[in-house]
Amino acid sequence: MSVPGPCEPEDLIDGIIFAANYLGSTQLLSERNPSKNIRMMQAQEAVSRVKRMQKAAKIKKKATSEGDSQALTEVDLFISTQRIKVLNADTQETMMDHALRTISYIADIGNIVVLMARRRMPRSASQDCIETTPGAQEGKKQYKMICHVFESEDAQLIAQSIGQAFSVAYQEFLRANGINPEDLSQKEYSDIINTQEMYNDDLIHFSNSENCKELQLEKQKGEILGVVIVESGWGSILPTVILANMMNGGPAARSGKLSIGDQIMSINGTSLVGLPLATCQGIIKGLKNQTQVKLNIVSCPPVTTVLIKRPDLKYQLGFSVQNGIICSLMRGGIAERGGVRVGHRIIEINGQSVVATAHEKIVQALSNSVGEIHMKTMPAAMFRLLTGQETPLYI
Repeated sequence: MSVPGPCEPEDLIDGIIFAANYLGSTQLLSERNPSKNIRMMQAQEAVSRVKRMQKAAKIKKKATSEGDSQALTEVDLFISTQRIKVLNADTQETMMDHALRTISYIADIGNIVVLMARRRMPRSASQDCIETTPGAQEGKKQYKMICHVFESEDAQLIAQSIGQAFSVAYQEFLRANGINPEDLSQKEYSDIINTQEMYNDDLIHFSNSENCKELQLEKQKGEILGVVIVESGWGSILPTVILANMMNGGPAARSGKLSIGDQIMSINGTSLVGLPLATCQGIIKGLKNQTQVKLNIVSCPPVTTVLIKRPDLKYQLGFSVQNGIICSLMRGGIAERGGVRVGHRIIEINGQSVVATAHEKIVQALSNSVGEIHMKTMPAAMFRLLTGQETPLYI
């Protein structure tokens, strides 16, 4: 599957270089996932600050009669699926080096490129020396953003190439985990720059070794594993199956190693990602005569937390609900970016339980919500099992 963008995917894996002038850097404080509009405001603020610093430096130079202001620093901007580096064009010394996954936003404003890299604020750090930023709210956890500002005739091309690097990195991540991206036909690659926060954070969760576990389960020959699995839901980054229930005294429950909500990536070396539910069930049923089962899982809470940012009522939420269950999702919409998944049951909206709420009231609550909409959801099949509406069929 080719990844849309100005570069050849193979070139991005090796790395490509653009010529640019480095104008300077500044630091901002920001929430973890501000809206695209706020990101753009922050990028513009960074450009203004860097230009003010440049102007001040020029005035200082003239005052000390050192002749003309210094020439801009010419740099090579190295972009790959792993990292973004800034090299001095003359000496080839590395001036900056950021892992791609730390890049939160790229803006091209005319012939200016702003690269924003996220760094977690140490808990003890005071916020002096850093001006507050547009859109930052009091009381929210703040992140330090390093904003690098460059000038280049290829500004738009650079921004598009970095966006494409995220997309290629995602495909490479899938391949590294034994998944063929072409099998994931349902995962259309929408506008990567718009969705990169979502891809980024989910990829970090899925590739964090603390969340990924390889487990060995012991069982008797002829004994079933004793699990119920359900689909993770269309809209999830890596569509796979979720552990929804375990049989008391069965091998899965006995092991004490599994939890409801865990996503199963592979069983005995066979990847389950992107496979239909029935196929995954068939693979588990086929383990009956095994005495040892090796599972690769990603620990996930059973409840998915969704955050939709809706700046105004005129913006569509981009999903539909029937009797509390999400039944369709618009690609590239604010709901998809917020983590909404098809086939999930809405449990809570803005802290209020909607488990026993009528369909009309749920629709009304959603259609009138603006700003940040917090929801908790879980696969509808899992909800039915947990609330005793369905009898578990263990496999």
